[in-house]
Amino acid sequence: DLKLPNFTSKDMIADFCYQHASLIFCTVSSSYKLYSVEMEPLNLLVIDEAAQLKECESVIPLRLPGVKHLILVGDECQLPAMVESKLSNRAGFGRSLFERLSSLGYSRQLLNIQYRMHPSISLFPTSKFYENQILDGPNVKSKSYRKSHLPWPMFGPYSFINIPDGREQIGDDGCSLRNPVEVEVISRIVRNLYRAWDGSEEHLTVGVISPYAAQVSAAQAKLGKRYENIKGFTVKVKSVDGFQGGEEDIVIISTVRSNSRGTIGFLSSTKRTNVALTRARYCLWILGNGKTLRKSKSVWEALVENAMSRGCFYNVDDDKDLAKAILDVKKENNELDDLLDGSSVLFRNARWKVLFSDNFLNSFRKLTSLRTKMPIINLLSKLSSGWRPKKRNVDIICEHSSHIVRQFKADDFYVICTTDIVKEERYIQILKIWDVLPLGDVAKLVKHLDSIFETYSDDFISRCNEKCIEGLY
Repeated sequence: DLKLPNFTSKDMIADFCYQHASLIFCTVSSSYKLYSVEMEPLNLLVIDEAAQLKECESVIPLRLPGVKHLILVGDECQLPAMVESKLSNRAGFGRSLFERLSSLGYSRQLLNIQYRMHPSISLFPTSKFYENQILDGPNVKSKSYRKSHLPWPMFGPYSFINIPDGREQIGDDGCSLRNPVEVEVISRIVRNLYRAWDGSEEHLTVGVISPYAAQVSAAQAKLGKRYENIKGFTVKVKSVDGFQGGEEDIVIISTVRSNSRGTIGFLSSTKRTNVALTRARYCLWILGNGKTLRKSKSVWEALVENAMSRGCFYNVDDDKDLAKAILDVKKENNELDDLLDGSSVLFRNARWKVLFSDNFLNSFRKLTSLRTKMPIINLLSKLSSGWRPKKRNVDIICEHSSHIVRQFKADDFYVICTTDIVKEERYIQILKIWDVLPLGDVAKLVKHLDSIFETYSDDFISRCNEKCIEGLY
């Protein structure tokens, strides 16, 4: 029989527990409370997440009386302690005892089996950060780890979803960055996950990670509270730092950066990247601008190229719902100018390749009204898909053009375009958009085009006028 003394206060209960306990669990910062407790000396001290602990903070538990052995458990390949002062950070204030001992050559044991990530997820971080020393546990290689929450292959265990149409913006705090297009894509994916899960008895947790606080705030605002009180379906939106030590069934990473220079700022941190890439159990979907990241000369360049070589690289418009999401964002934010590129979501997979002249781009940007811009965008989308009006009254008589100049009405404006020839793998017909003008200015442009077409050969004009299958000769 278990015999307990008579306790008359909580302090007596606490003293009894301390005096008879063989294991005591506490945080490093609260371990100072043990200084004044009457109990047997502690022989062994184990500090978990030791690589995240400032060296000075390690002193708190190390001063406990009787400690003869110390075991530090951590990963110096992941984020260290947070130090806000740049001066203190440069001075090494955030360095951990774990890192110091490691740099001094103290022997260490590698726990070389991971039991969290699907092998498709662990493949890149294992090779890039751990020199292929980490093995996959039997549980993650089992059939039960092969989940199909959304249609494969884009939403398989590991995907990089290329979003070249995003625009990085300064957040409300004036410092951090956000990308509204990626926020909308996140919202659609989470919505689709919920719809696929609804009615299931399975518990599903979703994590949305971004290195930028403004993007975290934007994603939280977009998702709102709609998934807060749903039993069995949990969505968490946090920064990379906030997710360290955590894990979710599905993780969506929003990289935010989208520019022509390849500038990605502190996203290039290998430790921050490692944390973000290793939080998911079954599925990891990375959202980003592949071209920007490949130019960054960072770990992200290797990640994108790895995804491409493995067949895990997808364009966002491979999914029609996500393509529509991008168009909705551009319309909502009056950023339709971003779509005027042959590689944009609007034209990338169109039947006709489209080239825009500088004059057209300048004229379109001068249009301030969304109501004016949308009919033009819709017309261009239809033309690139192969649509042509039934009434053949779009030709413009031009002495040297032989009717290759066309005009198409979009409300109060006219889009002026021609069929042209370019060489890719072979010669193909393309649609060249010269300008968008009020009717009164069309004649002047036609006269200018006439002087250009005067230099074209008859054979070239003839080829422009030919009707080809898929634009090919």
